[in-house]
Amino acid sequence: MIFETVVVGPLEVNCFILGCAETGEGVVIDPGADGERILAAVNRLGLKISHVINTHGHFDHVGGNRAVLAATGAQLLIHGGDVHFLARAADVAAMYNLVTENSPRPDRALEDGMTITFGTHSLKVLHTPGHTPGGCCLYLAKEGIVITGDTLFADGVGRTDFPGSSHQALMESIRNQLLTLPDETRAYPGHGPSTTIGHERLHNPYIT
Repeated sequence: MIFETVVVGPLEVNCFILGCAETGEGVVIDPGADGERILAAVNRLGLKISHVINTHGHFDHVGGNRAVLAATGAQLLIHGGDVHFLARAADVAAMYNLVTENSPRPDRALEDGMTITFGTHSLKVLHTPGHTPGGCCLYLAKEGIVITGDTLFADGVGRTDFPGSSHQALMESIRNQLLTLPDETRAYPGHGPSTTIGHERLHNPYIT
């Protein structure tokens, strides 16, 4: 599988580009900003993007949606619980003296347990509310990878001091959706370095 990370925007969001080496079909996850850089990487990898997927709706994860969608014709997917964030991205960014674009509305809603296929690979959606009501993680069982958005970080967890956030819901999501995965599963968060489920189970101070 093709797997590339492009760190985008002033908040250094991990945008992931995943592709099938056999078919050239791919997906872009969390194009938060810098659409031209993301598209340059897609073109270099020779991928046809079928889906743009947002792990959640915060402005730093959706600000590049419009540019990537316009260039690729891909479908936009986000959980229904976070759709309301998309049209407010620019206003919320301005509160932090940052600039971004509002996102188009999604073509489909992510739902817990649904599968998104690209070529010979597939992502399973894990609904993990807490950081936001519609937060989701994306699990590739065959590859032993989970993309955790802002639910779980290396030695940390997502903030829950925003409107609509819930610390209790976040911890339940981590316990029920992520800590049930094999320890060797490589976790790629929305910010910062990757980790493993086993490491976080044993060493994450917010979990242990």
